[in-house]
Amino acid sequence: MTIRKAREQDLDGLNRLLYQVLEVHHQGRPDLFRGNVKKYTDPELLALLHDENRPVFVAADEKNQVLGYGFCIFQQLHDHIMTDVKTLYIDDLCVDENCRGQHIGSALFAYIRQFAKDSGCYNLTLNVWALNESAKAFYEHCGLLPQKIGMKTIL
Repeated sequence: MTIRKAREQDLDGLNRLLYQVLEVHHQGRPDLFRGNVKKYTDPELLALLHDENRPVFVAADEKNQVLGYGFCIFQQLHDHIMTDVKTLYIDDLCVDENCRGQHIGSALFAYIRQFAKDSGCYNLTLNVWALNESAKAFYEHCGLLPQKIGMKTIL
């Protein structure tokens, strides 16, 4: 397995996983997430692959099949009450449902963590939906701790 920056040739594999991750959210919260959709259109996805402020990484096998991905965003906080730190935010991380349990996610996360460190980031952040218990457990296993908790009520 190789972890590298995503390329245009990875579009089909990225799309396959984008559908998988959105289906998890749709199953957990059909009131919020539509079924059979993906987060980005193909033109949006292609633009992301060329945006240095939004690096996308893939874990690929020896045949260059995408086994997992990590969509990231560099963020720089500019706020008068908080310190000005550079953050790498993981917007989305997914491992193909047929490949889970093979430590692909852990390797992908470790790669992104090192990339953030090498890029001069103070921290690495992400959000996880409360409905996704397996993702929460995975991130805790990777050493992440809650930073803040969002709360809601349905009206």
